[in-house]
Amino acid sequence: MNQQKLPNATAVLVLGIVSIVGCCCYGLPGLIAGIIALVLYSKDAKLYKANPTEYSNYSNLNTGRILAIIGIIMSVLYVIYVIVLISTVGWEAMKDPQLMQERIKDLMGQ
Repeated sequence: MNQQKLPNATAVLVLGIVSIVGCCCYGLPGLIAGIIALVLYSKDAKLYKANPTEYSNYSNLNTGRILAIIGIIMSVLYVIYVIVLISTVGWEAMKDPQLMQERIKDLMGQ
C-alpha cells in the first residue's frame, strides 16, 4: 500500500510560518497568509477525511493550521494596535519621532 502526500500540506505549513512572521509588517501580510493557509487546509482536510489511509503527512497539515491560526490572531491584534495608535497620536506623529514623543507626553499628562 503506497501512501501519497497531501497536495497542499507543505504549502499550509509554510504559509502558517509566514503568517506568524508577517504579523510584524503591520499585520496585513500575516493575515493574508494565514487566511490562505486555512483555505488550503480545508481542501486537504476534506481529502484526508474521505480516505485517511491513503495519505501520510496529515501532521504537517495540522501543524500548518495551528500556526496559521496563531498568525491570524497575532496579526489581528497588531492591526488593532496600529489602529489605536494612529487614532490616539495621529498619522503625522507616526512619521515624526519628535512629534510622537510630544504626543505621548501630552497623553501621559507631563
